[in-house]
Parts: sequence; structure tokens; C-alpha cells
Amino acid sequence: QVQLVESGGGLVQPGGSLRLSCAASGSTFAINTMGWYRQAPGKQRELVASITNTGSTNTADSVKGRFTISRDNARNTVYLQMNSLKAEDTAVYYCNYKDYSHSEHRNRDYWGQGTQVTVSS
Repeated sequence: QVQLVESGGGLVQPGGSLRLSCAASGSTFAINTMGWYRQAPGKQRELVASITNTGSTNTADSVKGRFTISRDNARNTVYLQMNSLKAEDTAVYYCNYKDYSHSEHRNRDYWGQGTQVTVSS
């Protein structure tokens, strides 16, 4: 099992910044992908950004140029720096961890509990 603990959400004014953190613990593997998804009320959960253990990133078009994902492999932690926040960025943000277990012959997929980000004046 892998546990994910998120922090950093909150209320911010439009144009402001927030930094989310997510620390993974438990039976993590060195080869993995960590990322952030978000879900706004009445909408489906969507990918915001992801990053592999080698540093390859995938970022949603809606946040490119404003959000930056990074990670510290030694700490098993992923970060999401969010700048120039807009009202439409308001959502619950979920941390995600994916890897492949060779012993179990299956993909593993874990989620954090979610952290609320509200952008409002």
C-alpha cells in the first residue's frame, strides 16, 4: 500500500499563487509517476499535471504557463506551484501515484484525500 498526504490548499485571490505538496509513503517503488488531478463541482476529475521519476512531465493545456509540477525523489514528494490563479481553477485537487508491481503483475494506482483550492476575491 502507498499512502499520500497532501498539503497547501486554501483560499487565494485571483492572480495569486499557491503551492501544493504531496508526500508518498509505504511500499513505493522507484519507478513511478506522480501527479495532480482536480475536480470542480459538477465536473469530472481531470489531469492537471504529472511527472515521472525521471522528470518527464505532462501538463494540461488549461494550466500551461501558470502551473509547474516538480518532485523530490529522495523525499518521495511531488509539488504543484500554481501561479496566476483564476476562479476557474477552483476545485478539489487530488494527488495521484501510479506504478507497476512486478510481483503482483498489475498496475497500482493510489489517491490522496484531496485538498480544496478556492480562487475568489
